Amino acid sequence: MALLESEDVKAYYSIRQGYVRAVDGVDLVIEKGITLGLAGESGCGKSTLVNTLMMNVKPPLYFMDGTITLDGKVISEMDRSTLKKNVWGVLVSLVPQSALNALMPTKRIIDFTKDVISHHMAVSDSEVVSMAKKRLEELNLLVEALYMYPHELSGGMKQRAVIAISTLLNPKLLIVDEPTSALDVSTQKQVLKMLMDLRKAGIIESTIFVTHDIAVLRQVADWITIMYAGKVVESGSTSDILYNAKHPYTYRLINAVVTPEPEVRKRGLTSIPGEPPNLLDPPKGCRFHPRCSEAMDVCRSREPPLLETKGSCCCCHLVSSGTREA
Repeated sequence: MALLESEDVKAYYSIRQGYVRAVDGVDLVIEKGITLGLAGESGCGKSTLVNTLMMNVKPPLYFMDGTITLDGKVISEMDRSTLKKNVWGVLVSLVPQSALNALMPTKRIIDFTKDVISHHMAVSDSEVVSMAKKRLEELNLLVEALYMYPHELSGGMKQRAVIAISTLLNPKLLIVDEPTSALDVSTQKQVLKMLMDLRKAGIIESTIFVTHDIAVLRQVADWITIMYAGKVVESGSTSDILYNAKHPYTYRLINAVVTPEPEVRKRGLTSIPGEPPNLLDPPKGCRFHPRCSEAMDVCRSREPPLLETKGSCCCCHLVSSGTREA
């Protein structure tokens, strides 16, 4: 059963020259009980999409069109005050990119905890402390961290504290945006384990894990969705995406990442030529065609259809024309 569904969602940035089509017609389904990995190059629209999926949209970003349904509620029709009261923190929480810098240096961790809980329920300070201690114990974090300031915590501890604060009210969906990008390898492992423990403990139902690092998604994702230039180009199970990628962009993205397989070491790394398009005026047809060595004439004039096969989907004329096996 789907926890979140988006249909033809569009969210554009308004600038002097016009609209930047950062999210341009995205359909997405997040099933209950899974971790979905959202991957793509920097600037492809990943962070904008996840903020839009929870309707955390404010100028210069504008929600242009589409429908977003979360846990049976059409949140794309709610005003910001309703979202703050009934959706954010309760149904969905976001651990933002650069979360290490999200904590105000003059407040202790317990103060952030009080802010989150008191916004949604009337509880005493002692109840807040009790709830916070219980959550830290569940996640094997030091309870003493509650009374520390951000500068007294290591980078990994700050990241885990932000995740703990974000899940205090047991949201059904947790969105984490590049949670391991500023951490060393051993600390990354601790953060990834914590995210998996949240699901195992039933604290959250589903996760959207945003990253440009395919190697990380191999460890945590059940399903992977690939974005390029504001659009979803391919989506499927982790094994399908890693070992049977159909879209040329997905294939090249995977081959640009170091992985432990012997064939990868033998083959070496490859790069994607060119650079992402200007979304003020995106290319006609398939947005990847200026960088694609397999582009056909139709790719330059007509947007590829979404082809669904065995639960996965791909937007590529090579697949729809039968040139590449679906």
